[in-house]
Amino acid sequence: MSQLVIKRLGHLGHGIADGPDGDIFIPYTLPDEEIEGQIDAGRIANPRILTPSPDRIAAPCSHFKSCGGCALQHAKDEFVASWKTEIVKSALAAHGIHPPIRPIETSSAFSRRRASLAGRRTKKGAIVGFHAKAAETILPIPNCTLLHPDIIAAIPSLEGLTILGASRKGSVSIAVARSESGLDVDVNGAKHADGPLLATLGVYCDQHQFARLSWNGEVVATRIAPTQKFGPARVIPPPGAFLQATCEGQDFLTTAILEILRPAQKVVDLFAGCGTFSLPIAEFANVHAVEGEQDLLDALLDGHRKTPTLKPLTIETRDLFRRPLMADELNKFDAVVIDPPRAGSVAQTTELAKSAIANIAFVSCNPITFARDALILVESGYKINWVVPVDQFRWSPHIELVASLSRT
Repeated sequence: MSQLVIKRLGHLGHGIADGPDGDIFIPYTLPDEEIEGQIDAGRIANPRILTPSPDRIAAPCSHFKSCGGCALQHAKDEFVASWKTEIVKSALAAHGIHPPIRPIETSSAFSRRRASLAGRRTKKGAIVGFHAKAAETILPIPNCTLLHPDIIAAIPSLEGLTILGASRKGSVSIAVARSESGLDVDVNGAKHADGPLLATLGVYCDQHQFARLSWNGEVVATRIAPTQKFGPARVIPPPGAFLQATCEGQDFLTTAILEILRPAQKVVDLFAGCGTFSLPIAEFANVHAVEGEQDLLDALLDGHRKTPTLKPLTIETRDLFRRPLMADELNKFDAVVIDPPRAGSVAQTTELAKSAIANIAFVSCNPITFARDALILVESGYKINWVVPVDQFRWSPHIELVASLSRT
């Protein structure tokens, strides 16, 4: 057995201690804690805490440690907020960038409106939940403190869908999103829906009051359109479409973006999705929404058409990784909002750096790639006015941000 002192947390939320042959990774620990455990391949899987940190608390969720969904429930909220803010600062500082950092915005417990669950048949019925930590085992989560209560309450009905759709040996994936009109349920990896099963699924959707039920990528039943609110507009996203994880998080991001862009009259929204930001911006500016997936843009455009108070909006289907908007195209606008995937977007950022765009609202779900892309803009003459971290994925190591940039 080895006794070690935790020096810091790594990017996955694991404690890191100095070992005889390098870093030792220890989950569920905090800085300055003295721990004891058996080192195996650079890890201590089940540490014994000898000297606990004053930031340590009892985890609020009974599934913590067995479930693979959360990593930091053993730490005070203040510690997690400070640690996540420091991740953003450190990522930027590594490139010599030191902008003002605003206080972090954190979503509350029981606020996750979407989840990717797994379902498996059993001899007595079915299990629906999250995968256990580093395992294929599916763990029931009746006491989850992360998901919205509406999703937790629907688990028995999702178990029924699993019985209908899963094979004896396989599992199904179930994407659930809470909409204004009920749950939008998207089941994948299920057996083929023939005529009798389609009829059963239609009845099942109505009985359990799902807003919509999709099966292996196809909508099989809609009781009522699963609308999402983006500003003054209502949008019906395609099944499984990306949504911000919490309504609070969406509001935090939108408020920051509108603060940056409100003086603008013509805005281009890059990686627009189905209109999370385009439609609120269209309350005061003409918007051109660019996105690689046509079905997302169709949903956005439909929401815009049904909201006559909005200013004009145009759409463009375009792969911004392979064909970024060029500087001369960007110069038709006076502001940009860009929200790329976790990999960031070097190609599009490079063209932004060549443009004369006055203001940029940059949204990112990865501080590392954001810092890399931000450096391109800073070196071309942009100033980062401020950054606000946004924590929608409470108790996880994940952190998002919004940055305000302008030409100096």
